[in-house]
Amino acid sequence: MRVIAGKARSLKLKTIPGDSTRPTTDRIKETLFNILQDCITGCSFLDLFAGSGAIGIEALSRGANCCDFVEKNPQAVSVIKENLRFTKLEGSVFRADVFSWIASVRRERPYDIIFMDPPYDNLFEKHALELLVTSKAVGPDTMIIFEASEETPTDYLDETGYELVRIKDYKTNKHVFVKRKEV
Repeated sequence: MRVIAGKARSLKLKTIPGDSTRPTTDRIKETLFNILQDCITGCSFLDLFAGSGAIGIEALSRGANCCDFVEKNPQAVSVIKENLRFTKLEGSVFRADVFSWIASVRRERPYDIIFMDPPYDNLFEKHALELLVTSKAVGPDTMIIFEASEETPTDYLDETGYELVRIKDYKTNKHVFVKRKEV
């Protein structure tokens, strides 16, 4: 796994040994950032269920102003910090349960982009979205993207306060782009 573009281009990132995380492939990461290319420069980025931090690090490498990483696995948190040091990029790393962190986060400004890559097929993204809908971390222009298996339903989005912007399907998974509905 490597950084695709930007300041840290081509640098190889560490991953967590074993199968406790599922790194996003370089090809899928490149497609995601091609979609987001006009939004990254100068944005504030939040990487939930951050794993190795590869998505947030890619955002920083491509010009995001800041990135917060939230991950509860202590081994993964260490890998994120190592990857940030290695790439000479700066971000804030929070070792916390994503749901507890969302419930307690206090921000003056909402994030521009929130990315989450929870374990598949547990509807963790739904629970996170339910918490985010009233959070100060999300504003009317915040783009939220979650990675999920192809089988993951999205029919709950409307009832939880979100509008579907786009779904990008891959062979075995997808990226779902949503925005909070205006009240």
